Amino acid sequence: MKKILVLTCVMTAGCDAVQSTTDRVFGGGDAPAQTVPDTETGTAVAEEVLQPEPVSARPNWVGAKTTIAGLGDPTTPGRWMQTPLVDSEVTARVVVPRTGAQAYITLVPVSGPDSSGSRLSLDAMRALLVPFDELVELEVYVN
Repeated sequence: MKKILVLTCVMTAGCDAVQSTTDRVFGGGDAPAQTVPDTETGTAVAEEVLQPEPVSARPNWVGAKTTIAGLGDPTTPGRWMQTPLVDSEVTARVVVPRTGAQAYITLVPVSGPDSSGSRLSLDAMRALLVPFDELVELEVYVN
């Protein structure tokens, strides 16, 4: 885990006072650096925040995965595909092998076996040029 030191300063003054206070505390401009009383700036709190190590959002497969997809919830906006192929949200290139149409789509994880199929948003179906009322075979490529 990485340790990051965060300095929080609660300001009770307006934006113009924040600028002048910052200059006096950190020695900006011609003003010498000095400590400003708590009554003017609020309280300054230093705290240590532990940041988790980054986790790869990439699936554990290379190349293309194939899925059959139909229309998902038409009231949910965006270009997404709910699929059991991933464990976390990731952007992937999705190709319709029959036509060659392709688009970059956000893959949203859902539970179930890889063979259970996927659901596409209206925007994703439009981008892939597929009919809304049909199931379509898709190839999914994660970079």
